[in-house]
Amino acid sequence: MKFIDTENTRRALAFERLIPALKEMFVAGCEVPLRHTHTLHPPGAPSPRTVLIMPAWQPDRYLGIKTVNIFPENGQRGLPGLYSTYLLYDGATGEPLAQIDGNEITSRRTAAASALAASYLAPEAACRLLVLGCGRVGSLIPEAYRVVRPIEHVSVWDRNPQAAHAMAERVRRQGMRAEVVGDLARAAGQADIVSCATLASAPVLQGAWLAPHAHLDLIGSFTPQMREADDACFAGARLYVDTQEALQKSGELLGPMSRGIFRAEDVAGDLAGLASGRVRGRQPGEGRTVFKAVGTALEDLASAILVYEG
Repeated sequence: MKFIDTENTRRALAFERLIPALKEMFVAGCEVPLRHTHTLHPPGAPSPRTVLIMPAWQPDRYLGIKTVNIFPENGQRGLPGLYSTYLLYDGATGEPLAQIDGNEITSRRTAAASALAASYLAPEAACRLLVLGCGRVGSLIPEAYRVVRPIEHVSVWDRNPQAAHAMAERVRRQGMRAEVVGDLARAAGQADIVSCATLASAPVLQGAWLAPHAHLDLIGSFTPQMREADDACFAGARLYVDTQEALQKSGELLGPMSRGIFRAEDVAGDLAGLASGRVRGRQPGEGRTVFKAVGTALEDLASAILVYEG
């Protein structure tokens, strides 16, 4: 059984390789049960902790299981709020093949899935990107998007100014212009693509700010209590999801649906449909598009196979 550390996992998951690998897996498909969610309420803990168990497999090929531990109070300890590990098995025998850094898999496949969606949904000439949230996933968004669109200018925003400035410096080192913004309304109006990767529970982005042609990428809301965008962000836009599970998990969608802003039937398609060509993406001259992701174990399995096979 191999143990593949952070650096080797990161090296194997270069976005130029990972984005096509995700596309191939969305086309080929695999078995993905609904994730298992367990809530821990330790005595004295300031907030509940969550354990996610996310299996996926291709019969007689590979079987993978990701475990995610979400401990919100870790921020007060100077630690990440999320840790994950990935175990890959032989799908024919059940033999353990590798333990892989699940944090790298999760963050990189999340950014890659958004970039894959943008390859179908963002304007072809999109060059200005606004990123809200400069954490583990948000900091990877410019690098991933640059694989599929000619990104030249990146605006970044975070509640923590230090995190925003650190990310802007990293983006500059990658060869793009970058600035930290405080006026979100102005920055959103100038952006071709807006990507939200926060842990917000109330909207930080308003639809009235968005340009008519913009592509909006919503990453952060993966529970019914979380939300990054207001109802106006969905008005008049074509809505896509990573999987249909997003309609059951995300407050980003559950809230507006409960208020009659859109219906589940209004969703234009998912990543499997886009990748296979069954669903059309952006057409020339079309207006805003919205992509909502909650993540899927399919992406984890595709990433783990890429790491293991080298």
